[in-house]
Amino acid sequence: MRVNGLDHINICTQNLDASAAFYIKLLDLKESPAMRPADQARWLCDHNGNAIIHLLNRDSPNTGTGTGTGTGALHHVALNCTGKETVLARLQSIDADFSVIDRAETGLCQIFTRDPHGILLELNFPNQ
Repeated sequence: MRVNGLDHINICTQNLDASAAFYIKLLDLKESPAMRPADQARWLCDHNGNAIIHLLNRDSPNTGTGTGTGTGALHHVALNCTGKETVLARLQSIDADFSVIDRAETGLCQIFTRDPHGILLELNFPNQ
């Protein structure tokens, strides 16, 4: 057995519409049909249809873990991205707080921001 990569992250929210709008606008994700009704969950995918973020209504009867609760230990989510200038423009258009760290020695530019739930997003742009 081996791990091949991160499949998706799941975020519990009290406002599915606002959370979906934030991620769709910032990361250019597309909404995909979820296994649950739209008032319970939203699946957001990249341009190839790969799951990136699952949003779950915090009030849904089951979060999929069998317990109805999350871990509470999540520090940040890091995503490998392209289109740094586009993301910077999107962050400015939604008046988001963000910081940029250019790691010239490694060829990596990182943009840090927080989603509507306070989750720290690390958007990594290699060689950009």
